[in-house]
Amino acid sequence: MCGFCGFTGQIASPEEILESMKNKIIHRGPDSDGSHLDDGIAMGFRRLSFVDLEGGSQPIYNETRDMVITFNGEIYNHRELREELEAKGHVMGSRADTEVLIHGYEEWGEELLQKLRGMFAFVIWDKKNKSIFGARDFFGIKPFYYTIANGNLIYASEIKAILAHPDVRKEVNPIALENYLTFQYSVLEETFFKGIFKLMPAHCFTFKDGKMDIKRYWEPVFEADRSKSLEEYVDEIDAAMQDSIKAHKVADVEVGSFLSSGVDSSYVAACFHGDKTFTVGFDYEKYNEIDYAKALSEKIKIDNYSKLISKKEYWDSIPTVQYHMDEPLADASAIALYFVTKTASEQVKTCMSGEGADELFGGYNIYREPHDLLPLTRLPRPIRKGLGAMAQKLPKMKGKNYLIRGSKDLQERFIGNAFMLNEAERERILKHPTGKYPHTALTKPFYDKAKDLDDVTKMQYIDIHFWLIGDILLKADKMSMANSLEVRVPFLDRVVFDVARKVPTEYKVNKENTKFAMRQAAHRYLPDMVAEKKKLGFPVPIRIWLREENYYNMVKEAFHSPAAEEFFKVDEIMKYLDEHKAGKADNSRKIWTIYMFLVWHKQFFG
Repeated sequence: MCGFCGFTGQIASPEEILESMKNKIIHRGPDSDGSHLDDGIAMGFRRLSFVDLEGGSQPIYNETRDMVITFNGEIYNHRELREELEAKGHVMGSRADTEVLIHGYEEWGEELLQKLRGMFAFVIWDKKNKSIFGARDFFGIKPFYYTIANGNLIYASEIKAILAHPDVRKEVNPIALENYLTFQYSVLEETFFKGIFKLMPAHCFTFKDGKMDIKRYWEPVFEADRSKSLEEYVDEIDAAMQDSIKAHKVADVEVGSFLSSGVDSSYVAACFHGDKTFTVGFDYEKYNEIDYAKALSEKIKIDNYSKLISKKEYWDSIPTVQYHMDEPLADASAIALYFVTKTASEQVKTCMSGEGADELFGGYNIYREPHDLLPLTRLPRPIRKGLGAMAQKLPKMKGKNYLIRGSKDLQERFIGNAFMLNEAERERILKHPTGKYPHTALTKPFYDKAKDLDDVTKMQYIDIHFWLIGDILLKADKMSMANSLEVRVPFLDRVVFDVARKVPTEYKVNKENTKFAMRQAAHRYLPDMVAEKKKLGFPVPIRIWLREENYYNMVKEAFHSPAAEEFFKVDEIMKYLDEHKAGKADNSRKIWTIYMFLVWHKQFFG
């Protein structure tokens, strides 16, 4: 797990510029650094070492030194690929997985990507062709950002490194803000910084002569196979997970595991055969998973290290978290993740985690909604719409939201696992709304691709392309790297996905639970109370804190800041805050979404 940065073109003092860029991401790789400067290219690297601690420093070259690579991630099948490449005559100078990538690209070109098992973002400079080839992994576990300035490519593992280049102008992207207010994360390819883009998951590119050619090299395809029994699927899930966990544990350093009260991390922790697990909680009974984690750790005979996060620690850390995030993220659990990675980093250099299980195996509670809404969705569309319109006019009462949601088609009501402000609310609070990209326009291309799938699988497909990338994996990478810790996610493995994509919906979501088949696999290692526990997410008592005077005042001050005055109608956003404090409404998520943007803006724009 590392960080890289670089740029093409001729510029004064390239060594100093590259050093400045590398220093911005030193937290991603405090163990060592490296540089490659050549005619028309500057490549920088920061290393956090796990495999071949002595010989794996980057950049790494091929035998003739006319190709050079910098790489962030882990290739879990690098040993098998190494054997194949050596049999073809390639000579390796280290045991590092990085070297397999550069020789693999020499041998197979872009087809190398189809052979990889792992998480990765990398760039390869081809000196002979004066071109760069780069790629990002299948699910978007590792980040990749870039911009084109004056015909030159500037790229990095984090945006803050790109901002250190003198040709990059720092400016807020208002369209990104507008859509963030709905999704709670940066959802567009163009980031919150105008002109700086994400390379999307499962995409690769070639940059040559000032032109960027981007293409998709892999797609997650769901194809339910009903020829197998539930028990057969449980066996396949467990076999794939055991294989993935074993592969993800390969390292020359100790590997730990995160552990909450949920089934995902518990399944991984129970099977990874390590010595240490890590947990955090809050000083509120409903928001503390430490007792669950300690009890399970005792049962599976593994040490658990925990931390109780105080309110002051939580709030004091928010500016640091938003700085490391690069773009605003309104997921309150990101701060909790910051603390669990910090706790783990005091003991180990890498940890396993349970991200991806919900998207692959149908774990979110909202995936039960298509079943719950059946009495309404079976009605003719005009009748549903009429009932929804009537419900909108009713006072607050039980069943009102049910009628409203049931009146909407799936594409209208579901954009991923979070939905903050709708277009009307955005229009009401923004000073300069752009009106571009309504949420349905962003999700439509993906709904079109998933049109033949059932509603639950459509929701999974949407979450894989939105929520997983923009929220779950973003915070996992940025919070762990802020603490120089690598996070490995064995659920997000191609072998595991090849099983998950064939599991029929009735084995994922039913009357009994979500993630049904996966939970049956986890039952083999976990007590019933853990394997059957309802999905909670990472609970944070934001709703309670925002009604306390000191935190209310802290947010109020931000809502009257110059940034708030620039982007928002202050009177309108204050309504959310005052209604919440008075107990008239639970506006905590809307307040938090706006507040996180303002905190982020202060970190990057002062």
